[in-house]
Amino acid sequence: MSDTIHTLSTTGMTPKRQIQSWIDGLTSLCGHFDVDPLEASSLEGRIDYTTVSRLKLCQIEVSQHRIAHTMARAKANEHPYIKIHFQTYGVSYFEQEGRHIELNPGDIIAYDVSCPHSIISPAFTRHDVVIVPKALLRDRGFPSQRMPACKLSAKTGTGRIAHDFVHATFDEAAKLSANSAVGVADSLIDLLLLPLREADTMFDRVGPEAMYVRAQFFIREHLRDPDLCIDQISAELGCSKRYLHMLFSERGTTVSDYIWQARLQNCRQELEAHAGKTITDVAFSWGFSSSSHFSRVFRKYFGVVPSSIHKAQQGTVSSEEH
Repeated sequence: MSDTIHTLSTTGMTPKRQIQSWIDGLTSLCGHFDVDPLEASSLEGRIDYTTVSRLKLCQIEVSQHRIAHTMARAKANEHPYIKIHFQTYGVSYFEQEGRHIELNPGDIIAYDVSCPHSIISPAFTRHDVVIVPKALLRDRGFPSQRMPACKLSAKTGTGRIAHDFVHATFDEAAKLSANSAVGVADSLIDLLLLPLREADTMFDRVGPEAMYVRAQFFIREHLRDPDLCIDQISAELGCSKRYLHMLFSERGTTVSDYIWQARLQNCRQELEAHAGKTITDVAFSWGFSSSSHFSRVFRKYFGVVPSSIHKAQQGTVSSEEH
């Protein structure tokens, strides 16, 4: 199973202990921050958080305060995260590298936690946060250098879809198996990156990072096509097959392995979620043309045969019905 929901609350603590508890909570999530209650007599706050694979999802509400990751505390590799911050109530003021950004309900800000910054909330606020390890972005072709803060909208379009998915993931996190959590986390990262790509803030569209990301998305959109191959991908993206081979080999895989692993992950999720489907139905729906080949590569990748997962799921459904 995935992680359960954890809660940190400062209710009932002395003012001094409230501040230290808030510092400790932030430190456990993504690194050390200074905390200032802005002359208030107390710091009333609550964090509900969980993990889904390598992502951390938080729902935070807190009284007036200021948090800061200062230059004095900045150390190489101490905060290897990108934060996606969804403002849901109240107003906050974000500052980083001379940029001042006002956050209102419905706003998103994505920023590099390792770069010194501060957030001031002069009154009570609520916000949802997804903490993403930088390594997961590099795996998707994004550069590893510091990312400039980017303000987006969760009111419409891809930003709203991403936020809705964050909420659904948070609510269902405790019910996910470990393998399902990996697939959900991958989908969530891809959704979170959609508004960033639309804003043209993360990468050069004609560079290798952009081409790798475009290849990933084309593959995932056509996974169910049994004829999906490198010829089709290179023709769609307007690049050579040799160039595609280079992009994937630099990341420790091949185009073919990436396709089959993505298909296997989706097959496992479907077997765990839909007991009514046969193994052959699931395999063929995700581009496999041979059930024996599917079973063989499934066992090699996951260490178990697909029938064991299918039977376990059928048993769960049967027990629930009785």
